[in-house]
Amino acid sequence: MDRLDGSDQTILMCPQAIDRYIHNLTSSYTEKSNEASMVSASVIMFVLAGLFFNLNLFSGISDVSATLDPKVRLFLSSALSLLLPVMSYLFSEAKNAASASTSASALVGAAGGGAGARAAAAELSLGAGLILAWMLLVELLRKKVDEIRMRGYSGTIQRAGRVVWLGSLVFFNIKTAGRKAVFGILWILCATRVLQRIAYTEIGKNSYAHGKNGRLINSYMAKTMMRRPREEVAADFARRDDDVEQAVHQPQVLQGGAAAAHEQLKSCSYIVMGEERLVKEATAHGYELKDDELGSVITVGEVWELDEKDATFTSPSEARRLKGLCLSFALFKLLRRKFERLPAVTADEAQDCRSLVVNGLQLRHSNDGGAEELFRVVNDEVVFLSEYYHSVVPVVLASPFFLLANYFLVLAVVAVLCLMTVILCGNGDAVYAFRSVGADNYTFHTGIGRIAVCLLLKARHSPEAFFSIVDLSITALLFVIYFYEEVWEFFVFLLSNWFMVSLVCNYIAKPHWRRSPYVRWAFQRIIWLRSKLNHGSLSFRQFSVLKLRWPLGLSFYSTLSLLLSKEPVPRNLKQSIVDYLLDHDHDPLTNGKSALEKNYLSDKLSWACKSDSVSEVLLTWHIATCILEVECSQQTAAAWSRTTAVRLSNYCAYLVAFHPELLPDNPEKAERVVQGMKAELGGIFRCWEYYLYSHRARVKKIKEAVAAGEKKNEQSSGGVVRDGAKLAGLLLDEARSNGDQTVWKVLADVWTELIVFVAPSRDEKLLKGHEDVLVHGGEFITVLWALATHIGVSREAGKPEKTLEDLIAESMRRVAA
Repeated sequence: MDRLDGSDQTILMCPQAIDRYIHNLTSSYTEKSNEASMVSASVIMFVLAGLFFNLNLFSGISDVSATLDPKVRLFLSSALSLLLPVMSYLFSEAKNAASASTSASALVGAAGGGAGARAAAAELSLGAGLILAWMLLVELLRKKVDEIRMRGYSGTIQRAGRVVWLGSLVFFNIKTAGRKAVFGILWILCATRVLQRIAYTEIGKNSYAHGKNGRLINSYMAKTMMRRPREEVAADFARRDDDVEQAVHQPQVLQGGAAAAHEQLKSCSYIVMGEERLVKEATAHGYELKDDELGSVITVGEVWELDEKDATFTSPSEARRLKGLCLSFALFKLLRRKFERLPAVTADEAQDCRSLVVNGLQLRHSNDGGAEELFRVVNDEVVFLSEYYHSVVPVVLASPFFLLANYFLVLAVVAVLCLMTVILCGNGDAVYAFRSVGADNYTFHTGIGRIAVCLLLKARHSPEAFFSIVDLSITALLFVIYFYEEVWEFFVFLLSNWFMVSLVCNYIAKPHWRRSPYVRWAFQRIIWLRSKLNHGSLSFRQFSVLKLRWPLGLSFYSTLSLLLSKEPVPRNLKQSIVDYLLDHDHDPLTNGKSALEKNYLSDKLSWACKSDSVSEVLLTWHIATCILEVECSQQTAAAWSRTTAVRLSNYCAYLVAFHPELLPDNPEKAERVVQGMKAELGGIFRCWEYYLYSHRARVKKIKEAVAAGEKKNEQSSGGVVRDGAKLAGLLLDEARSNGDQTVWKVLADVWTELIVFVAPSRDEKLLKGHEDVLVHGGEFITVLWALATHIGVSREAGKPEKTLEDLIAESMRRVAA
């Protein structure tokens, strides 16, 4: 038998109708007046599909966060906000362009019967139908960007409007039963997602465990603190503090100190879950609560009573990790009251919380990871806050019941709705409706695999076939992304911190869970899976003025800060911060002065801390630290001090440049300081010098400029660059006298004190700043702010601004005088 060539193979494998299918699918391309529109539609969807594919695949493998990376959110939000009007226009153009040519239904009628042929004149073209399918699929993927709000419907209303518009396009433009059924199923999925979002908001808004939780926790804490007078709390704190201090300094009683610390946490009454069952009735200032006689409320103390050797847990360390997660959840509920502008963290509560974290986690001068555990607890707390306000997955409502309802029962309901839609599209005739799905959709009738092979064979000689491959590939990719996203959302929910806390609390509250081997097996598998994934670590962004390669005019846009690198927070820094907070319990915080006094350098260097502007102080010490990075040798003995000083210096410079709203200064003052620094650098460097010089060359140029100014007896106007260079010179003199290690120790102490000084605040402006950065997952300074809030640390209050009444009274006194 003679061997068939390529054209013969194509004729044998591909039906004649495939040519008409390709022509109808690409008719908009061949119409010169509409070619640009269809090409634009394909390019837009190709880029968007590629972005969603990368987002779901690569971010999914490395992270289980329920929030979206801010860089991706910014791009996707901008793209999706323009998508519906642009694609609606392209849909209209494709529909009108194909109105005079052969419609898709004519093809279907030829291939599958006469039903499609009779509706050919009125049926939607294949090209327009493809664009409509893209619009529906992108609407399904939009939930990857939309945040789940516990309050308000602004985003949901907009999404509902889009779904209604898409429904009108489906049901008023598609006539044949089979095609209408397929598009109707896609629309049902879109509508279901909107109804789910509305349900999430309603449940969250009306639940005492979520939307109403702030006032409930306030009432609970007031009731709890009334049972423990302030003197008793203070005495208990002093007693526990002495026990742990003695245990640390006397090895023979170390085990007893650990037991005392453990007992401290076992007596903690902070609520983890179940507080909604305590509500008796609402009052003018909160809620009247019932006593927990049935043990339905799970507290931190009950969680800490779990046996770490229980076979349910994979290891004692993992059990302690889960206990710390529950403590984070309880602290998150306490801190949420601040964001809801409720009276929060009284002096008694702060004293009690300080006793809990200091003694319960064995923080005082501990070397066994107490500070590490504390920062992990508070960082998890900030993550809970971030996910509560900015989650794109319904983890806030996580519980075993919600898992069953949202991911299994809803699927059954949607399946029934889809079945009803198919039958209704066939006017109640189920047999005809299901036959029409295959007969009216050429792709299903012929087979996806066969069409794909035919298009590949024809693409070598036919541009129309090539365009068909592109468009159908985009459609297939969107379907794959959608199914992948559904599966990944399920696993993000299953492995989230919220679901783990719920599992632990249910494990405590339900004895039959502890007796069930199936529950223990499932618990172990979830814990094992969580251990294989990255949950993130505490880190901060780094920004150095003297290492900058961007144009200065663009350097301080907040969007560009997302491109800055991150470095992990050094372990020694965490312990230094804890030690500083404990050692300065009753002393007012200072902006580096006490660190200089401790190192006997107050007389020489205290002038660098005298400015009323925190931004000036931070940038002055930042410039000095940048210079010392070059001038001081990297000694192994000073490695941790150097790392701490450099990373904190870069982080504080980042805060001044990009987030002045998180600092005590007026943001306008911080902006003026930054502008002054830029002007100074512009006076020292030519444009090309600043961008082409290395770090070492920049330092040399600054030192030369400052030396030249001193030689001419020029008086410095207090600029941070010249002040920083002067400070660096004094520190270098100290290094020559006492060694580099001493200087880096001083800098590490000063930067530790500075970061602790700027963190605490009760100012509404700073609270709003911390709330805004939660969309980025929070900042390191937010973690410090949360810690300071819990334990009652605050800066020395500045002079309050004079009110109108004060000014009137002062004027009257002057007149009387």
